[in-house]
Amino acid sequence: MYRIYFLLLFLLLFLTTCNKKSKNNRNEDCYLHWIDSYGREIVLTQKPERVISLSPGITEMIFLMKYEDKLVGITDFCTYPPETEFIPKIGGIQNFNMESLVLLHPDLVLISSIVSKNDVEKLTSLHIPVIALKEEENIEGILSTLTFLGKLFDKQSLADSLTSSLRKKLNLLQSANDHHTKQSVYYVVGFGEAGDYTAPKNSHIHEIITKAGGRNIGENLTGWNISREFLFQENPDVIFVRSENLRQFITLYPYSELTATKEGRVYPIESSWIDIVSPRNVLAIEKMNEILKKEKKVR
Repeated sequence: MYRIYFLLLFLLLFLTTCNKKSKNNRNEDCYLHWIDSYGREIVLTQKPERVISLSPGITEMIFLMKYEDKLVGITDFCTYPPETEFIPKIGGIQNFNMESLVLLHPDLVLISSIVSKNDVEKLTSLHIPVIALKEEENIEGILSTLTFLGKLFDKQSLADSLTSSLRKKLNLLQSANDHHTKQSVYYVVGFGEAGDYTAPKNSHIHEIITKAGGRNIGENLTGWNISREFLFQENPDVIFVRSENLRQFITLYPYSELTATKEGRVYPIESSWIDIVSPRNVLAIEKMNEILKKEKKVR
């Protein structure tokens, strides 16, 4: 009886010790433990050395984190900074070339949440780690992504410095704009025969306009469409349009009849500063703020 008791006690102690060792080994082997935007548990055993980015915004932030030498592949839409020209392209964001991706032997693929779960499953079935990051719709989300990349690439101090600098700029703009009457702003997302479009309240462009000190005329819209009747009723104080579309917009009827157009208050803005959710959105905010302050003085 006692022999059986001591045998069972020995086995229990042995199994407990093995379990502790197993857990310790897992902790030692774990470089990063993360739950991504698809709710998937990700465990990386080492710092990634061959990274593929399937998001223009993420690619841009990888350069900011000074980790671009580890980028072995990006999409055709990852065009900033100019150095992206020299990184292999694997197609679009949602229609990337799976074979080309695999041939690059990545040890991590970073994707936005617009990449389908089906594609994620294909990659994971090939034992390629994938981390899905939410396609952010606000500046705070951009700062969160920078913080995560700092953790992922072991560059926390650089990430902290970048987020602190961006937040400081935003806070200064916020405090300067708090006590001023806001001018109405129309950002031209689309125009012409295909229809008229602007940024609704739930978009990152709306946040850019408001942080710049303007009032977005699309703030009460539920979608991106805007009627011309509504546009002329709002008669915006200032209009911003992509640089490449400026000349066409100001000369095309009926936009040429808007008061802001007639009085020279239509301004070009670099499309990549505002259309892509990235840290360069702060440049768009600063540029818009500069123009809105100038217009306020003139009027």
